[in-house]
Amino acid sequence: MKTAIITDSNSGITQSEAKKLGIRVVPMPVLIDNELYFEDLTLTQEQFYEKLKGDANVSTSQPNPIDVGEIWAEALKENDAVVYIPMSSGLSETCHTLQHHAQTEEAFKGKVFVVDNQRISITQRQSVLDAMKLADEGKTAQEIYDFLMDTKMQSSIYIMVDTLKYLKKGGRLTPAVAAIGTLLKIKPVLQIQGEKLDQFAKVRKLTDAKTTMINAIKKDLSTRFKELTEKGKMTLAIAHTENFEEAERFKSEVKEEFPNIEFTYIDPLSLSVSCHIGPGALAVACTIKY
Repeated sequence: MKTAIITDSNSGITQSEAKKLGIRVVPMPVLIDNELYFEDLTLTQEQFYEKLKGDANVSTSQPNPIDVGEIWAEALKENDAVVYIPMSSGLSETCHTLQHHAQTEEAFKGKVFVVDNQRISITQRQSVLDAMKLADEGKTAQEIYDFLMDTKMQSSIYIMVDTLKYLKKGGRLTPAVAAIGTLLKIKPVLQIQGEKLDQFAKVRKLTDAKTTMINAIKKDLSTRFKELTEKGKMTLAIAHTENFEEAERFKSEVKEEFPNIEFTYIDPLSLSVSCHIGPGALAVACTIKY
């Protein structure tokens, strides 16, 4: 069986990277002042942050199921099945919408497997790489789907938010809490453990935020993922929002703390997350690898 691997741009995989990898990436739609753009096609990271910091009205939207279906149909011309890896259903309804589309359209029944393995950004990218490896080994679409679902909780992300402005703007903080937090220069550290983006800790300095995130990863690797870590099955990665230089410094610190864990990549966070947390954010993740 020949299986196509498809993901969306929340994975951090660009259109040019997708061509090199031999996969397809669905560009996520972004609404800016009621005008529709598509990530990495009609909207670059630089343009996005220019608009975001200019106080434009920025929000994300679900891709049109018909458009995604056309990409699936194109892939099925040359493949027996499709494994589609979208962003976590805990962060968007996109996954549920496309699962329904795959299950109800005759052309896709039993051929398109929409994975809801609670991933986003750097952890989602690792899922794509795992799926590609499994497909190259001749695993069926069902087997690839089963692996990704069986391992869905075997990842952690910790994110330091540099400003509370965008959490307030998105309605995730009351104006009063945001004002106090800004006055006290609080930098919240958020976490993604499966579905939701939740608060993990509050700090006031970047150095404290990095220490907090490293200690959290250290605890995960020595407790929840101890067996996987001992087997060499865990990887580390870093993400950021318009903060590449700091991400590079953080990479050195992370590699020094975890010399025996494979470090994979540094990626910009997807625009779907970035519009809610703003520029200057820094994240670290540990993820299982196949």
